[in-house]
Amino acid sequence: MLAAFGSPEQVYSASRQRLRDIVPDAVASAIAAGPDLELQASASAWLQQVGNHLVTLADASYPQSLLDIPNPPPLLYAKGNPDLLNMPSIAVVGSRNASPQGEKNAEEFSAALSLHGLCIVSGMALGIDGAAHRGALQAGGRTIAVVGTGLDIVYPARHRALAHQIAEHGLIVSEFALGTPSRAQNFPRRNRIISGLSQGCLVIEANLQSGSLITARLAAEQGREVFAIPGSIHSPLAKGCHQLIKQGAKLVESMQDILDEMKIPLMPVPAVEVPVDEGAVSEQNPLIEALGYDPVSLDTLAARSGLTTERLSAMLLVLELEGKITSLPGGRFQRIA
Repeated sequence: MLAAFGSPEQVYSASRQRLRDIVPDAVASAIAAGPDLELQASASAWLQQVGNHLVTLADASYPQSLLDIPNPPPLLYAKGNPDLLNMPSIAVVGSRNASPQGEKNAEEFSAALSLHGLCIVSGMALGIDGAAHRGALQAGGRTIAVVGTGLDIVYPARHRALAHQIAEHGLIVSEFALGTPSRAQNFPRRNRIISGLSQGCLVIEANLQSGSLITARLAAEQGREVFAIPGSIHSPLAKGCHQLIKQGAKLVESMQDILDEMKIPLMPVPAVEVPVDEGAVSEQNPLIEALGYDPVSLDTLAARSGLTTERLSAMLLVLELEGKITSLPGGRFQRIA
């Protein structure tokens, strides 16, 4: 419409018949009916609040990276610091039903990448997305949450506190009008913005039906780098990442793999010393080795270690309290690297 008419004003002043030459009748009818005055009033009131912004294609602050994708959103509702829209960024996405190790990976990679000057972009969903935002915030870095609802709605509700933190120290954006509720079809649509804002996309845990694979596909189509962390061949949450790697995504074992591909110089990061209880580690280290990296049952551990189930149960409880392992459904255990 802008190409045909030249400006928004000319679009709105065009006749319905002229509009129908360019767009479907339903769109022409909606434009001819004029603006939704109630929505216009609520948007104007929302914009009066501190930290709220509306960024359009006509604004100098509109993210340059989105102009490179085939269908950039005409406008973005933004809450927080809109300067982040033009900051070097990487998308970190993955399963909503992530494992404890997956969430830990998301937090640690996001924190480390933040310390190297990258803004972390994700979708504020449960699981990997939320962990990615938390990792960036905990490192004092910047993060952008691209959501699939209006910005006057927090979804999922349990991320309300996280949303407030992101709005204060980062940015929340949406192309959807205020009042837009959570709809399944809106989340794949918002994924093109997650990938479009970023120079690369890191997938951490994804099954073969994961929406994060949509983000990865869009990233590849948009000319972005795609990265994937491999996992156990027995884990459904690794199959999506393995598929991406087969299709040409870069296998990631460390942050250096990402920095090299994106040509970002390695910056010195101060080491953090962690006090270690040498006695506890020396006694329990064989058990951690026996766990391996895949989920394992108590009976299998007993066979590997030669310990009784009573002794194993006590040692596993200590390891879990120390955050070194996690218990899984079905009486299985998994180490946390």
